[in-house]
Amino acid sequence: MEKKVLAAIKKYQLIEENDHIVVGVSGGPDSMALLYCLLEARKTIPFSIHIAHVNHGVRGEEARSDQVFVERISKELALPYYTRNVNMIEYGKEKGITAEEAGRELRYGFFRDILRSLGKGKIAVAHNMNDQAETLLMRIMRGTGPDGLKGMDYKSNDIIRPILGIDRKEIEDYIEEKGIETVLDKTNLQPIYSRNKVRLELIPYIEENFNPNIINTLWRMSRIFSLDLNFLEEHTKIKFKNMLKSRDKNSIILHGSKFLEEDRSIQQRIVRNAILEINNSLQGITESQIGGAVDLLSNLQTGKEFHLSNNIVLRINYDEIIIEKSRDRKQIEYSYHIDIPASIILDNGYHFETKILTKDENFIMEKTKNIKYFDYDKVKGKIKIRNRRDGDRFTPFGMKGSKKLKDYFIDEKVPRDLRDRIPLVVDEENILWVVGYRTNELYKVTEDTKRILSISYKLLL
Repeated sequence: MEKKVLAAIKKYQLIEENDHIVVGVSGGPDSMALLYCLLEARKTIPFSIHIAHVNHGVRGEEARSDQVFVERISKELALPYYTRNVNMIEYGKEKGITAEEAGRELRYGFFRDILRSLGKGKIAVAHNMNDQAETLLMRIMRGTGPDGLKGMDYKSNDIIRPILGIDRKEIEDYIEEKGIETVLDKTNLQPIYSRNKVRLELIPYIEENFNPNIINTLWRMSRIFSLDLNFLEEHTKIKFKNMLKSRDKNSIILHGSKFLEEDRSIQQRIVRNAILEINNSLQGITESQIGGAVDLLSNLQTGKEFHLSNNIVLRINYDEIIIEKSRDRKQIEYSYHIDIPASIILDNGYHFETKILTKDENFIMEKTKNIKYFDYDKVKGKIKIRNRRDGDRFTPFGMKGSKKLKDYFIDEKVPRDLRDRIPLVVDEENILWVVGYRTNELYKVTEDTKRILSISYKLLL
């Protein structure tokens, strides 16, 4: 394993001479194997190792025990040790993100704080071949584009993954062979997070019923996609440079006519890369958002705008395509009364239509995202369409208890800056429909329903 890791370090130029390498060490088998492989690699390439450990604040005394363990190992190996206590659950609630995402932000924020204090260097993490497989399966289930199918890279900016090409069985054999002491995070054995469910339930099921070598199969797939996408990315950079008109910290302006000359695949990549340049991240930017933005550009109609996550706005000004980070601005509350039956166009481009239907043998409920049905006799008073307010709650379809709308958005991973824009169909007591997402269980059509309220919408670009 040590030879494989050293070969990967050299092949992908993960570590340069005299680098400071901040190693994320949890104390588990993966991170301990990474640490000892780096100690061996240091005999060939001169660099310094700094151990970093984060106590996420969710496992009480067990987490504190892990923290003490990593500190002891650091002293025994005479390596600098850094640690930080955080509360990822509270942080996630404050930021409106999941606990997993909060833990990731806090970890890498801490690692980068250390790196900044040291100067030149990298952050080494213990992602391995099994982690790659889990990542790919999760992305496939969420509907990723081609870029998502290449999975994690050996090197991503300041992050390196020296053991990415090693499977977990080889890591476990290495730990046993070397007699390396480790700790066990019991939460990794419980299907409480989506990734754990993939690891503990989905992959074993696939191995048993479909492909016993699924880990290696997904690894090969990721390498094939990576090879092809690297070529495509270089091609896109050339095209992007050719159509770039101007750029600054918060905006990029492209020649519209040159943009329209390209294949849609390249167009989507150019928009994606422009967003990455001005936002430093694609977190929250979905393939459907990119696709919607490119749809808008098909005829370069001046004045048209498309709003994406993270306050990114794409707009058209004659032959210019402007992609910019919009200035922070307070969300304006809106509320519209809508009659039944009637139709209404909101200022934000949503077009709603309501109808009253009679439930009879000819009635069929369309199962689409853009039209929903409700028991009209359960509606209290008049119908309004508005955006969210503090304290909003509803009972999501299929559930028994009510839920805070804020918590629902967090669970559904709805980007924070989009939450105030999502229309809510409400009566005088409840939310009937979080438009584009879930309806209210209390208003569902049943066998006893006599009159049906049909509400449909479309977004006018």
